[in-house]
Amino acid sequence: MTATTVRNVRACVSPEEWQARVDLAAMYRLTALYGWDDLVFTHISLRVPGEDHHFLINPYGLLFEEVTASNLVKIDLAGRIVMDTPYCINPAGFTIHSAIHAARADVQCVFHTHTPHGIAVAAQADGLLPISQQALFALATISYHDYEGVALNPDEKPRLVADLGDKQILILRNHGLLTTGRTPAEAFLLMYVVESACRIQILAQSGGKPLVTIPAPILNGIQAQAAQVTHGLGADLVWPGLLRKLDRVDSSYRT
Repeated sequence: MTATTVRNVRACVSPEEWQARVDLAAMYRLTALYGWDDLVFTHISLRVPGEDHHFLINPYGLLFEEVTASNLVKIDLAGRIVMDTPYCINPAGFTIHSAIHAARADVQCVFHTHTPHGIAVAAQADGLLPISQQALFALATISYHDYEGVALNPDEKPRLVADLGDKQILILRNHGLLTTGRTPAEAFLLMYVVESACRIQILAQSGGKPLVTIPAPILNGIQAQAAQVTHGLGADLVWPGLLRKLDRVDSSYRT
């Protein structure tokens, strides 16, 4: 099987599903472009519009830079493939995603990474520290889940869901980062923010000097400030520019 194996998927799906495929393929390509990928491991999943409990996820074995709208795999909540494809998926990868999709109807997209900076912060007892503006935006909607081994055990799902609660960012202890979103754009922007905060934290700690933390009252007002900075548009303000950037590099994700 090669990355160039392509079927006429666009003719077989609704316009809404095709747009979801393009957006998710863009997320995979942007993840590779920003250096957040981990070979063929980790996942980004997206709910298929108009279909109950069907989701799109990456074909197992392809690099993120090889993902296209057509080669994404459609699965159900149990991880079973529901549309003909030459590819398979990593069942372990969907354990975390399926738990969140099943429990949170507001979550359309789940984004999980294994970046060095993210894992480094996930291994720290105090987690993400309020030492940067980026950290404040992440801390406004963050929670933690203790490591229970490779995500193969379905019994872990209720604990993971309980730990996430109504938050949008989950730090998986000793494992990595996870963000959720009502759109791919939202999940991507949240990952950009928390990944940046983790990288800043590790850099600041490497200086070997005491760190200055931001006072709690400032943290408490960060959501209102975020809405003001983005003119209330949030991730929708950023996403078109990211797609333009990606198209300048390689627009083949749209195929």
